[in-house]
Order: sequence, then C-alpha cells, then structure tokens
Amino acid sequence: MLEAKDEIYNLRTEAEREIRERRAELQRLESKLLQREELLEERSIKLEQKEKQISSQEKESARIQAELSEVLRKERLKLEAIADLSAAEAKALLMKRLEEEARYESAKKIREIELEASEEAEKRAKKIISLAIQRCASNHVAETTVSVVSLPSDEMKGRIIGREGRNIRAFENLTGINLIIDDTPEAVILSSFDPIRRETARVTLENLIADGRIQPARIEEMFGRATAEVNEQIKQEGERAIFETGVSGLPNELIKVLGRLRFRSSYGQNVLQHSIETAHLAGIMAAELGLGIKKAKRAGLLHDIGKAIDHEVEGAHAIIGADLARRLNEPEDICHAIESHHNDREPQSILAVLIQAADAISGARPGARRENLESYVKRLENIERIANEFKGVEKSFAMQAGREVRVVVQPEIIDDVQSARIARELAKKIEEELEYAGQIKVTVIRETRAIEYAR
Repeated sequence: MLEAKDEIYNLRTEAEREIRERRAELQRLESKLLQREELLEERSIKLEQKEKQISSQEKESARIQAELSEVLRKERLKLEAIADLSAAEAKALLMKRLEEEARYESAKKIREIELEASEEAEKRAKKIISLAIQRCASNHVAETTVSVVSLPSDEMKGRIIGREGRNIRAFENLTGINLIIDDTPEAVILSSFDPIRRETARVTLENLIADGRIQPARIEEMFGRATAEVNEQIKQEGERAIFETGVSGLPNELIKVLGRLRFRSSYGQNVLQHSIETAHLAGIMAAELGLGIKKAKRAGLLHDIGKAIDHEVEGAHAIIGADLARRLNEPEDICHAIESHHNDREPQSILAVLIQAADAISGARPGARRENLESYVKRLENIERIANEFKGVEKSFAMQAGREVRVVVQPEIIDDVQSARIARELAKKIEEELEYAGQIKVTVIRETRAIEYAR
C-alpha cells in the first residue's frame, strides 16, 4: 500500500506539473493573441485615417482641376481675343510656321548635299560631254516640206500640165503629192509631208524632163524607175550609216528603215545624221565611263528609228521604234534604251540614261536645230510665265534662245536658301509643263544693295 501511495503521489505530482506547464503555455499564447489584436486594431485605425485623408485629397484635387480648367478656358478666351484668332486658326498658323521652318531646314540641308555632290560630278560630266562634242562635229540641213525642180524653160510647164491637165492629174494621183505650178520662173514645186514620196516624185519629174516625153503612160514608167532608185538610195543610206558608226549585224529590214531617216528632218536637223551623231556621242561617252562602246553606238543609231514609220503607226516614235526593234530580235537593253530616250518609259539602265544624254547633246548643240518664230516666242513666254508664278519673284528673263532663264527675286522676302529652293522647283516645273530639246539653265539672282550719300 505504501508503494501504491508513492505511485499515486508521483503520478499526481507529474500531472500537476504538466497542467502547470500547459497553463503557462496557454497564458503565453493568449498574451501573444492579445498583442496581435492590438496591432490589428491600430492598423485598422490608421487605414481608416488614410482613407479619410485620401478621400479628402481626391476632393481637393477635383476642385483644383475644375479651377484649372476654368482658368485655362478663361486664358484661352483672353488669348483668342488678344490675337484675334480662334484655337483652330492658331493651330493652323503654328502648323504653317512649323512647315515653313521644316522646309527651310530641308532646303538648307539639300543645298549642302547638292553642293558637296555636284562638285566632282559636274567636273566629270563636263569633261565627258566636252570631249564627246569636240570629237563629233556634224552639219545640219533645213527642214522643209517642199522640193523645187528646175525647168529648162517655162514652156515645159505647159507640157507638164498636159492637155486639159491630164498629165499633172496622172502625176499627182500616181505619186500622192501636190505639184504646184505658179509664176516662179523656170521652176515647179513638189509639196508633201511624206519625204519619201516627195523624193520619188522629184526623181520621176526630173527623169521626165530629161526624157522630154511627158504623158500618163510615160509618167507611170518613170515613177516605177524612180521608186526603185529611191529604194536603192534608202538601202545605201542605211548601209552608209552603219558603216560610219561601225555597227554590224543589223537585219536588212532594219537597215532599210534606218535609210528612210535620210529623208526625214526634225527642227531642221536631218534625223539620219542626228542618229549617226548620237551613236558617235554615245560611243565616246561609253568609252569614258568604261561601258560597252558597240552596244552604246547601236542604241544611239537606232534610238529614232520609229520616226521613219511614225506616220504609218499610231503612238510615240520611241515606243514605235522599240516595238520594231523587238520584232526584229534586237537585244532587250537596246529596245529599252530606244523606248526610254524621251521618258516614255522610266530609264532602268545606264545605257538608257546615256542615250538620253547623247540625244540631248546632239539636238541641243548650237546650229543643230531651228524652229519657227511663233513656237520660239511662245516657248520663251511660257518659261517666263512659269518663273513669275513663284512667290517673291520680281521679274524673269528667258535668254539664249530659251536655253537659260534668269529670275530676279526680292531680297527682303527671299533669302539664299529659299533662292536655291526656287531654282530647284522652277527647273522641275519647267520639266513637267514644257517640251524642249536639250536643257534649260535656271539662274536665280538675289541682290542686296546698301546706298548712302555723302553730303
């Protein structure tokens, strides 16, 4: 029993110890929970305070924003009243000023780039072109639509007319030209826009006059002979052209079409001679640039081939010539150079640009071409009219037969950079609106003077 009592005492002591420990642990946990509750309550109070503060600040911000909007509206109204402009008008004015400033800066930059790029390029181009012109000099003939045939005597006029005009009617019906017999002594005039027909009629009439027998049957016989003679001459002229330029391998049909250019002229310049000259110029410039000389000469010789048949086929002569060359199996780069030498197609190769330059040099050289007074004066007037359309231009002068235009601007309105811009825009507008051979030099003059008098 004593042992049992000791055991019970020990168990009770152990149980009481565990109870005390657990109670102490619970008190500790309870204290920690109370602390957390206090912290959460403090945080909750602070959050409520912050929410009240933020709400108050939002209301204040909204009030300030409303006040600022009202002040801005009033200020805008005051500015509009002072400037006498609405907001949209002020914005448009600002955009316009910004655009002008941007244009000014871009024109300034473009001028700097152009000056840097043009120095070496201009020297090189002048050297190549001057060398080509010096090495190629050709004569020119006057454009005409009539041919004059000399007669041994005025008695021959009656024989040409024939009884009741049968001879002259037969001659005109057969040749397709107009035979003009007027008071000109010992001469008759053959008139036609077709140079081949006119040449055939001239040879026919000269052979009839030399033979002396003028009658419808004889006229028909002589016309057949003259046609064969002119066709042979056309072939010989084509062969002469390819011999002079050193171009080989042209088909016979193309040689014949090329020879027809011998009887065609443009602005007083013989087209065949112009084609030969263009071929030489293109070859010389190709040699300077390190390009194919033979191909450049071939393209230069054939560039106006369409003019031989443009009265028979609809379209521009450059396109007609390129189509003819393609049909006769000419290389595509040659055909492209032909069709693009007047910008009917956009040039896509160096050869095409080279042919453009050679064609312009041949047509624009002094003495190469002439034009009637009416078209000449009209072209000068159009050049001056286009120049006078620009803002700040005081007066303009077309000079050197329309090869140059000098524009005098108002110095208080136009500065140096704007002068360069006007020159560039004027040149572009002339290119778009006018048709001319060669090039037109645009010179913008801005002069300022300071004058004082010593008394």
